[in-house]
Amino acid sequence: MKALGQHLLVDLHECNADTLNDLPAVRDLMLDAARTVCATVIGVTEHRFSPQGVTVVVVIAESHLSIHTWPEHRYAAVDVFTCGHGLVTSAVVDLLSERLDAGYVSAVEMQRGILPERGRLAAAGTATAARD
Repeated sequence: MKALGQHLLVDLHECNADTLNDLPAVRDLMLDAARTVCATVIGVTEHRFSPQGVTVVVVIAESHLSIHTWPEHRYAAVDVFTCGHGLVTSAVVDLLSERLDAGYVSAVEMQRGILPERGRLAAAGTATAARD
């Protein structure tokens, strides 16, 4: 079965704390990330936390992108979920890493909407259950 969507999860550590707290810069980064995956932007929602940190969610016709930042930990968590077309994983990860000046990056790409075989684990550390 073909995946219904692709979900990229990116953890960025040792980032520039000032950039992580700069809401316009983070918003622009996420819009650029949406363009990188050739997505159609529908809208943007953003929030600045007190005393620091931001969240930006970009709603796209194909699903969404989101970022949550913790400047005090020099850390950002990013999700890029797309449906219906392939994701340019390396390009998105490179863009995020470069613009946030990340010292360490980990990324996982998941195929969404594929039913695993009954009784088997879908991925390491993930349990599945079926209702009968």
